[in-house]
Amino acid sequence: MTDHLFNLHGDVLAAMRRGPKPFAKLAFVLSEAAEPADIDLGHFRDRIIAAGPGDELIALWHRTLTAWDLAEQSDWSDAPPRTDARRTDTYDRLGFGADLRKALDEAVPVFKEPGATVISKEFTSWYSRDTAAARAFYWNSYEQTLRRKGWSDAAVSSLDEASHAVVERLSDPTRAEAYGARGLVVGYVQSGKTANFTGVTAKAIDAGYRLVIILGGTLNLLRSQTQRRLDMELIGRENILRGADPADTDALVGVDYQDDEDWPAKFVSHGGRPSTLGAFDIERLTTRDDDYKSLLNGIRTLEFEKQARTQPLYDPANLHHAAARVMVVKKNADVLEKLLRDLKKIGPILSEIPALIIDDESDQASVNTTDPKKWENGKVARKAINGQITQLLSLLPRAQYVGYTATPFANVFVDPGDEEDIFPRDFLISLPRPAGYMGVQDFHDLEGEGAAEETHVRGIYDDTGDRLQEAMDAFVLTGALKLYRAARGVPEEPFRHHTMLVHESVQQREHASLALRINSMWHRSAYTGQEGHARLATLLTTDFHCFVDDGLPTPTSYDDLKPYVSRARQLINSGGEPVIIVNGATERDYEQAELDFDRTPHVWKILVGGTKLSRGFTIEGLTVTYYRRTTQQADTLMQMGRWFGFRPGYRDLVRLYIGREVPMGKKKTVDLYEAFEAICRDEETFRSQLTRYAALVDGKPQVTPAQIPPLVSQHLSWLKPAARNKMFNAELVEIRSPGQWVEPTAYPTSAADLRHNAEAWRPALEALDPVPVTLRCSSHGRKDSYEALLGTLDHAALLGIVCDLKWSAPAQFSPHLESLVSTGSAGDSIDDWLVIVPQQTSAARVEASILGSRPLSLASRTRRRGDIFGAISEPKHRGVALRVAGALKDSQDPLVESLARDRRGVLVLYPLVEGEPRLSSSGSIDPGDVVMAFSLVAPTSPDGGQRSLVRFRAIDSSRRDFAVIDQEEVGA
Repeated sequence: MTDHLFNLHGDVLAAMRRGPKPFAKLAFVLSEAAEPADIDLGHFRDRIIAAGPGDELIALWHRTLTAWDLAEQSDWSDAPPRTDARRTDTYDRLGFGADLRKALDEAVPVFKEPGATVISKEFTSWYSRDTAAARAFYWNSYEQTLRRKGWSDAAVSSLDEASHAVVERLSDPTRAEAYGARGLVVGYVQSGKTANFTGVTAKAIDAGYRLVIILGGTLNLLRSQTQRRLDMELIGRENILRGADPADTDALVGVDYQDDEDWPAKFVSHGGRPSTLGAFDIERLTTRDDDYKSLLNGIRTLEFEKQARTQPLYDPANLHHAAARVMVVKKNADVLEKLLRDLKKIGPILSEIPALIIDDESDQASVNTTDPKKWENGKVARKAINGQITQLLSLLPRAQYVGYTATPFANVFVDPGDEEDIFPRDFLISLPRPAGYMGVQDFHDLEGEGAAEETHVRGIYDDTGDRLQEAMDAFVLTGALKLYRAARGVPEEPFRHHTMLVHESVQQREHASLALRINSMWHRSAYTGQEGHARLATLLTTDFHCFVDDGLPTPTSYDDLKPYVSRARQLINSGGEPVIIVNGATERDYEQAELDFDRTPHVWKILVGGTKLSRGFTIEGLTVTYYRRTTQQADTLMQMGRWFGFRPGYRDLVRLYIGREVPMGKKKTVDLYEAFEAICRDEETFRSQLTRYAALVDGKPQVTPAQIPPLVSQHLSWLKPAARNKMFNAELVEIRSPGQWVEPTAYPTSAADLRHNAEAWRPALEALDPVPVTLRCSSHGRKDSYEALLGTLDHAALLGIVCDLKWSAPAQFSPHLESLVSTGSAGDSIDDWLVIVPQQTSAARVEASILGSRPLSLASRTRRRGDIFGAISEPKHRGVALRVAGALKDSQDPLVESLARDRRGVLVLYPLVEGEPRLSSSGSIDPGDVVMAFSLVAPTSPDGGQRSLVRFRAIDSSRRDFAVIDQEEVGA
């Protein structure tokens, strides 16, 4: 039966390509006389209310409203995207009444999750939504593919917006003057960056880019994974077959994927050769099994047919009729040298080709790591891969470079002044955390409270033993639980692979020894006997039953699970051994059938390895991780976090066994879980700073990508500044943070400096009321309560203290200090500061008098990275400070409300000790043993949102380790 209402609404919405328009008028024009009720909006409302799951009309409106909600650019609404105000503007334009609005809001709630954050230079607009819609053959195909895979409307629209933001910042492929944009896209570890650059590729070739070079990792395995993904989801069957008859086995000789179980069913079909459908074909210059070797048909491969022979290729008359060329190339010096050699033979046409270079894992191998001090006569010396990428960009003057990474710091520290290099001078885009992604917040309780650690993390301490047997038991048990769920209707595709990662060392000989030990342990585990079943039953009861997702089937007793344990054991033991070793220096070490998650039906194995199990390598079905490897490189450590990713149907089963007391050196031990948390905090801080500075001020960017390095440097003390003379082109002078919690961590180490700082704080100590009070705050999603001593200082007195303090890294706090000093010049001066000194109430508290003060609680903290402390404050202390400074509305506590007032800031003082405190007989402590740490919140100001949050200045030319910029360039 024909759904006339659906058909009418489809026609009407198709006519609204540029945004919402009066619905009733369009419906009247487009409706058929035979169906007058279809234009009645009351009829539409009733359909929404009565609609069941899968209603096509609701799905149509869900796609449309979500796209309008998320549109970053709209000429029909001034309201920001992802807000109720934007939805209201949509309804106003459509002419919908209150009842219909209510029904639609219930059926299609406004999607309010944050979008991509963009730091960008000003750019010439060329890629409007109309331009994109006019040529969208491959994007439309890719979008449909994602929807068939089960992507939500919000996920598709978010990808649409993020990929559009990249392409619009590339150079117009039809412009006469060649320009190569440089950009960087920052995602999360294993969070779907490939989907984003596939979307960018689709939109870019639709827009006119005719040569796409994707640098797809340093291993054939990674390169072929990327090639297959592009072939399957974007390039499609017809472009792979190139006219070959799929029913003619002779014609298929040399055509890849004939041995792939997903061919052809899961490979996108365009319904015919795109060139016969009014679009253009894609010619692959690499295949799944063959990396770049040479231009397959010689230089003719890059000879483009021109409709207008006298015009250059980039002329629209030629460009939109030419086929696109795509290659996925391994980041390998020999391979790139072959490509460069061939391109040099081609000649002048290279200057006419709009090209796009996408660099996956762009902080690996691509960045120039040579020491500038060793350059001869100041001439830049480059590492092999970096040199080849810069040559590629030089040979292709119309090439755009876009790097993708989850650990961006190496990229943003590339010398901005090196015009030939890959610094993202034009844009830096931080992608949002995708829905369904298991990341930092799922394993670390960053705000102090929560169940992330309790649910997913199992610490390995000296007194727990190595817990390897328990981890292996968890692997078997979770495999059985997946099979149990699959048998009860949970989609089984995510359970196709089931893996455990064991990562203890980077040494190959230790991998072999560990694999032998695990194999032996496996065969002694008695998973078919009473002892093994007893262990698994206990683990199910004491661990997994406690944290199970109530929305997923889970057996109430082990007896119900027992049959699935047997099947899980069989799958893991297939081939006779449960372990695969993944290491080595050659490609053949990775060409194991069971490491190919694409072509192997079921990989149920324990993977033992090191570095090669990190970068770009997606371990499908990873459920249990056993991690005890130390490293002093933060980006390396972050990339080892393979336990981040998507875990549909089994995220409650994910377990991380991680070393909490791992030896490092002869005497030191490190807590790897804390190390990960410290890095995660730095990354989250970086992202949150980008978000703050992304907002335009007077229509212009607050910061450009070239000014990002000094922002990063204030928070990442572990980055080695070996090439500092090529890192910064500006000095960060001031960070305004009204209403923001600011927590310095770079305190001095010498006893003399600590005594000096304690003496500087004497006025604050003397200002404290000796009687403690109880502070409460319930206005920010928490109910906090603690005892504290209070005092007040006027602004001048506080400045006198903080200006006199000594630091191990002064640059960390100086931009905030500058803000405090300059406050008042803009009319938002600070009157006074409430000083809060939290007091412990437990019986185990340690108190001491400092410089004659009343006894104060001493907190114990450790320096995690050199002289830098980790987190100092306690989350429960923040609410009161934020309320008093005006950043929160109401504490629901009369005392705290009486303390809050305009133009008042808050300083929370934390006397710290780093070991066992040494107290005198009178209960006092040597100030040289105390770190007087603090956090502060400057008062909010009415016009705070109208002024730039950061300020830069030109750097004294006598400081040769910094480059110089014009201060006016950043609008300071």
